[in-house]
Amino acid sequence: MIQGKKILLCVTGGIAVYKAAALTSKLVQSGAEVKVIMTDSAMKFVSPLTFQALSRQDVYWDTFDEKDPSKIAHIDLADWPDLVLVAPATANMIGKVANGIADDMISTTLLATTAPVWVAPAMNVHMYDHPAVQRNIRRLYDDGCRFIEPSEGYLACGYVGKGRLEEPEQIVGIIHDHFSGVKEETLILKGKRIVITAGPTREKIDPVRFFSNRSTGKMGHALALAAKELGAEVTLISGPTNLEPPSGVEFIPVTSAEEMYDAVHSRFNAADIVVKSAAVADYRPVEVLDQKLKKKEGNLLLEFERTKDILKSLGEKKDGQFLIGFAAETMNVEEYAKAKLHKKNADMIVANNVTEEGSGFGTETNKITIISEHAVRELPLLSKLDASKEIFREAIKEMGRKHEERS
Repeated sequence: MIQGKKILLCVTGGIAVYKAAALTSKLVQSGAEVKVIMTDSAMKFVSPLTFQALSRQDVYWDTFDEKDPSKIAHIDLADWPDLVLVAPATANMIGKVANGIADDMISTTLLATTAPVWVAPAMNVHMYDHPAVQRNIRRLYDDGCRFIEPSEGYLACGYVGKGRLEEPEQIVGIIHDHFSGVKEETLILKGKRIVITAGPTREKIDPVRFFSNRSTGKMGHALALAAKELGAEVTLISGPTNLEPPSGVEFIPVTSAEEMYDAVHSRFNAADIVVKSAAVADYRPVEVLDQKLKKKEGNLLLEFERTKDILKSLGEKKDGQFLIGFAAETMNVEEYAKAKLHKKNADMIVANNVTEEGSGFGTETNKITIISEHAVRELPLLSKLDASKEIFREAIKEMGRKHEERS
């Protein structure tokens, strides 16, 4: 499916440039027509002659070097491709394009193209995690760019962590799927029955007041939509929100933690996957007043009791169901999530730090870490729908592993 496709490869400066050479070769072998633009820094690592030999095309690096006087090179290159791929993408180039800076051949061309742009970052793990870099990635994502996540491993700087350019074979496979129309969001959940909880619960104090939290239900509703699009039969059990449930989804509104407990357990036996993304109140008032609690002098003291732990109760009861819990944390995210995975007997925990920009309650995006017994996968900031689809892809993989272990 890559045969005859035009791919503009933008190579920026980093040790991973050597992988870009291998990527060029594999794309050409797959039948693609590849043109390469390099930054000055990239040419410090690998000569343009290498890419010229591998692509059998001229290599570009100077905005003012017009190889054909009848054309403006960077505009001609911007109009030419079916796909633009920035690999490796440095923090510097990501920052420039995110902020509309065009001071070299690559950044100028990227601002001029209307083709799909994919970005494959490669850098030191601490650079990748820096708030400025993550902010620029989010901005590019919002502008329509798509990212090929860096993998984890030994980095040239000596660190071990996330930041390695994805392997050329993997990138070629992703491009193949793109052009063949095969998307990862095919019906991977077809035939699965999925129960999803969403939103907050409200624990009544009196006819006027209640105890609740900041959850808006957006993540749970995104999960329901994603599961439906992936082919599942979906039941959405939601606390009070201002959201309309996705079309084609069975919707069960609840208010309190007790009502949510009952609704989930009533549908648990028939479920294949249960996703408990609701922010259920951990405590409720011991006494619920029939009349409004009147204001008095001095402080007010209310006694609260624990609500039922829904995730733990499902973990104790499960019989073949795949159980996904959520962990909204403000510190030690991975540590607490791993502890929750084992304590609740869940199969997967989706964790996030709600204090991070774009990752808290009420946002349209989320930055999650997916934790299972076999792996920890940290994702960049994504829309909640895209993050939801990644959760289900990981769930299907993990279900496959568990099936193999049992057989």
